[in-house]
Amino acid sequence: MTPILKEINGKIENGKKLLGVLIDPDNLKSIEELEHLIVKISTNTPNYIFVGGSLINNDLFKSVIKVLKSNLSIPVIIFPGNNNQICKDADGILLLSLISGRNPDLLIGQHVSSAFELQKSGLEILPTGYTLVDCGKSTSVQYMSNTSPIPYSKNGIAAATVLAGEQLGLSLFYLDGGSGAEKPISKKMITSVKKTISSPLIVGGGLRTKEDIENAWEAGADLVIIGTAFEKDPNFLSSLKQY
Repeated sequence: MTPILKEINGKIENGKKLLGVLIDPDNLKSIEELEHLIVKISTNTPNYIFVGGSLINNDLFKSVIKVLKSNLSIPVIIFPGNNNQICKDADGILLLSLISGRNPDLLIGQHVSSAFELQKSGLEILPTGYTLVDCGKSTSVQYMSNTSPIPYSKNGIAAATVLAGEQLGLSLFYLDGGSGAEKPISKKMITSVKKTISSPLIVGGGLRTKEDIENAWEAGADLVIIGTAFEKDPNFLSSLKQY
C-alpha cells in the first residue's frame, strides 16, 4: 500500500472524516491570487490539496503545484482532466478510470499513452474508480468525457458500478457531481455505495454549504472535496466544524 493511501486508510480506521480542497488552475488569474488562497488553506489546514480540471489551457498547472509545495506541508494530489496533467513536483496522482462511462479512452486508453511518463515521474499512483452522477446540470466533465452520468436516483446502479471497480482492484472511489453541479449527490446514494464497498469513498460536486459537507460525511463519504465553494469564498473553510 502506497504512503498516501496508507495514510487515508489509517485515518478512516481511526474514525476521521477527511477534507480536500480542489484548485483548478484555469480559475486562477495569477500566482498572486493563489498566494491569497494559500493563506486561507494554511490557517484551516485541510487534509489534502487536489490540483486539476477538465480544461487546463493556461500555463499555470505546474507553477501552481510548485508554489503549493513550497508554501504548504499538506500533500498535493493531481486530479487530472487528461493524461497531460502530470507534474513530478506533486505528491501523488489520482489515476482515474471513468467506470461510470463506456468511453474506452477514459477506461484504459489514456492510461496506456501516459504509462511510461507516469512511471518516470515518481508520483505516488492512486488507482481510482471515477463515477459521474447526474446532479441536475450538464458539466464540463460530462461534455469532455463524452459519457452519460449515472441518473441521480439510481442508487443501485451506482453501488454496482463502484463494487465492480473494487472487484477489479481499484483502491479509491470518487463519486462526482461535477463542477457547478446544481445539487450534491444524495445521501441515499452515498450510503448505498459505502455499504457496498470496503475501500475509501471520495465525494465531490455541488457541495456549497457546511450542511452539504456534513451530510456527505454522515452518509458515508470518507473524503469530501470542495472546489467552487472555496474559490468563491476563501473563508468558507473556517466555517466547517473540526474534522
